[in-house]
Amino acid sequence: MSALNSRWKQRLGDDHVFDLDTLGGISDTALTRQTAIELADSGLPSTFVPGRNLIFFCFAGALAYRRGVRHIVAGMCETDYSGYPDCRDDTVKAMQVALSLGLEKRVTIHTPLMWVDKADTFAMAEQIGGKAFLDLVIEDSHSCYMGDRAKRHDWGYGCGECPACKLRAQGFAKFMSRKQT
Repeated sequence: MSALNSRWKQRLGDDHVFDLDTLGGISDTALTRQTAIELADSGLPSTFVPGRNLIFFCFAGALAYRRGVRHIVAGMCETDYSGYPDCRDDTVKAMQVALSLGLEKRVTIHTPLMWVDKADTFAMAEQIGGKAFLDLVIEDSHSCYMGDRAKRHDWGYGCGECPACKLRAQGFAKFMSRKQT
């Protein structure tokens, strides 16, 4: 991974981790509490954390402003997702406008995964950075709703049972089957 890190580090800058524990304090969802993952009366999964991505964008926008950055890249997808309203393209576009107005400078939010499925996401990672970047995505990205980092699968870490793990596993299997044909 060091070859990959040296190529990208200068462009990406240093990592910056925010403490967002407060989000758990105002949310009562399967991602912030020990509760079952099920479909809520609203039609959304109980894993929906209201406003989560909007809050993430506000923090990312503030950091981007401080660093003099005008481009934010986000990994949400409207193609194979759980229906979260803050993952929709229209929401992201509205947030881009709000950040640009609120920061009084043009901010562009890029969502390269918005219209691709998980199989195409794995393919994109490999196309962008070869096997090293694909390995990084598999090893260091995480989508398990249960937060399981103990079980390692071909597609990465996760419980293997929650909706996010099943979606990721299916996408990886589809990606691998395409590579073999």
